Amino acid sequence: MEEINNIEVVPCTESDYLKPFRVHYNQNGTKKSWDFMRTHDSVSVLIFNTTSHCFVLVKQFRPAVYMCEWEKTKMQPPQSADKTEEGASEAAAAESQEGQSASEGESSSQWPPASAGVTYELCAGLVDKPDLSLEEIARQEVLEECGYDVPASKLKRITSYRSGVGVTGAKQTMFYAEVSDDNCVSAGGGEPREGELIEVVKVPLHEAMTFAYDERIPKTMGVIFSFIWFHNNMSPKYKISTNV
Repeated sequence: MEEINNIEVVPCTESDYLKPFRVHYNQNGTKKSWDFMRTHDSVSVLIFNTTSHCFVLVKQFRPAVYMCEWEKTKMQPPQSADKTEEGASEAAAAESQEGQSASEGESSSQWPPASAGVTYELCAGLVDKPDLSLEEIARQEVLEECGYDVPASKLKRITSYRSGVGVTGAKQTMFYAEVSDDNCVSAGGGEPREGELIEVVKVPLHEAMTFAYDERIPKTMGVIFSFIWFHNNMSPKYKISTNV
């Protein structure tokens, strides 16, 4: 998963997933404009294994996260006034090299480690099948990504919310699914034909809140929110502390 190389950043002129627009409008007499991205809505699923009393998450490499980390590495501290000409020359050469694209032989040392783009997430997927209900789409994602065969009727709707409201405003609907080892029919891992490479990760219930608030662990807001929801609504049922 973490063997990332031959990186090349190019303009995105056409995409099945993102479509950029600019909207012009008047608000209370003031003319305004806003750039936004049209994207698909999505579903996510908090999976709890009742056999092992653990949450089932997915771990995968996210290029957008990785590139954000790469942008941070490009920020150089201001040069000191007494920098020698030799040092200035070396800096200029380094900047010139940094400006080269990956396809032109950019040094791999300029890129952060692949682990910088790996995140922990809920099982999730796009709402891009108009003939299926949200529950049926969520069921397919649980099966493909995590390997559990759960009837759509067993999925409990938690809530829906807008994500990325400054850029996309897409809606995500979150579900809760209880599974057992008996429901596990495959190792999961995603759909290779769609370019998915997913690692299934289990988080013990008693470590859940520590995991949620540990900022050293890269994770989505959905993980944090869903763990809190479980603590408030479901943990009394199992009489096990979520370590709050």
